[in-house]
Amino acid sequence: MAKLDPALDLCFAALGDPTRRAILQRLARGEASVSELAAPHDMALPSFMGHLRKLQDAGLVISEKRGRTRICALAPEAFLPAQHWLEAQRALWQGRLDRFDDYVTQLAKDAET
Repeated sequence: MAKLDPALDLCFAALGDPTRRAILQRLARGEASVSELAAPHDMALPSFMGHLRKLQDAGLVISEKRGRTRICALAPEAFLPAQHWLEAQRALWQGRLDRFDDYVTQLAKDAET
């Protein structure tokens, strides 16, 4: 049985929605207010806040109140578990593809002889 990582599940669930990915892309340029983040999205504020909450629950976004404005920012370290998982998967599949290439090359050599 594979080891389950709830934090990784939250991260990938948060990344699974285009609205949330657009929010992250905007925050990659720097912090922004909730109203600034919500402006390009054609949805009611409560719906938008649900997306923002998912990002915060996954630890990808942090926010703080400055006066009457809530400011959001990326939490880049929160992406590390997903990055490590993806790197491990890439290494695993690269190894499998290298072995498959060796196998096909050997089959071709055997067919020549």
